[in-house]
Amino acid sequence: MAQSPRSPTSQAPYLTVSVTDPAKMGNGVQAYISYKVITKTNFPEYQGPEKIVIRRYSDFVWLRDRLFEKYKGIFIPPLPEKSTVEKFRFSAEFIEMRRQALDVFVNRVASHHELQQSEDLRTFLLEDEQTMERERSQETGIFKKKPADFMQIFKDVQSKVSDVVLGKEKPVEESNPEYEKQKNYIFQLEDHLAEAQKHAYRLVKRHRELGQSLSDFGKAVKLLGTCEGNSLGKAFSELGAKSEMLSIKLQREAHHLLMSFEEPLKDYVRAVQSIKATIAERAIAFRNHCELAETIKFKEIDLNKLRLTRSEKLADAEREYEQLKADGKESKRKFETIVKLMNQEIARFQEQKTIDMGVAFHEFAKGQANLAKSIAEAWRSLLPKLEACSFFVQNPDA
Repeated sequence: MAQSPRSPTSQAPYLTVSVTDPAKMGNGVQAYISYKVITKTNFPEYQGPEKIVIRRYSDFVWLRDRLFEKYKGIFIPPLPEKSTVEKFRFSAEFIEMRRQALDVFVNRVASHHELQQSEDLRTFLLEDEQTMERERSQETGIFKKKPADFMQIFKDVQSKVSDVVLGKEKPVEESNPEYEKQKNYIFQLEDHLAEAQKHAYRLVKRHRELGQSLSDFGKAVKLLGTCEGNSLGKAFSELGAKSEMLSIKLQREAHHLLMSFEEPLKDYVRAVQSIKATIAERAIAFRNHCELAETIKFKEIDLNKLRLTRSEKLADAEREYEQLKADGKESKRKFETIVKLMNQEIARFQEQKTIDMGVAFHEFAKGQANLAKSIAEAWRSLLPKLEACSFFVQNPDA
């Protein structure tokens, strides 16, 4: 899903964010990476055209969790995973991948017509580090959940479905063909994206391995050239130099593949996980609504009995009944809101996915075409010299 535009015009409202300048802070187990977050906007509530703050990964997690809790039915953009492997956590490549993914995350939020109005987003983009630290430390309940905990909600819903199939529990699942179609689409998309991402990873690995092999081969051939004299030694030396040059090109293309092809695919796998969390929230809202409706039905029966007996408990029962009806009405409103927003979000997601996947596959094809051209030109330029050496060996008196 694309970022918001980087070149705002003065006429139209804009809110763009850049996540830049990652820096390692602290040492040992307490070490972390901080990022400079630069906001440019003409939104009046931001009180200025530009704001620069320092944020760390846990601040982004705070924002994501707050949005997930408050905006039911909206697909909250995903965050990159948190690496727990020390040797990768502070590598230059991992830090750059993390920075790019965080930049994409916050710009998706900033470009979403609903999420960009969030007070939590303004807090994230405007407040100082001390305020953000207080905000994080005050979180309780669902805000303290880890990212994996949100997916546990979805697993619990799946378990409920299994119980229904086995006859252990009365069904409380939606019977909606369009909704089933949406869920099937998301589940299939997840499988296909994961498979594509797996093979993209293998492509990156293959380019790196081939690049390393060419580098090793180039060094070996250059050494071999020192044992030979005249034209043969020079040809070997040039062959080694070309191999090393192509090794660099392959390593660069591997990095390009990683950032512009594999990472976007991985990001969409994460996005589908976010959508599944919203599906789980919809299932919970539906179940709550059904359970309240059932409770109201039984409470109405009890109330009629109390009216017939003119029980002294009638007044309290009527108040409880009215409160239940109000709760039932609110639960229905919440569920219908989630349904409406999900339908809009699915359409928006599909449209953006088409654009982003088109860009990713275009970058992949362009990179492969340029690499193939460079490889062909490099080897072709060596052919006359190698052919001349071959001719000299076969015709020493020529």
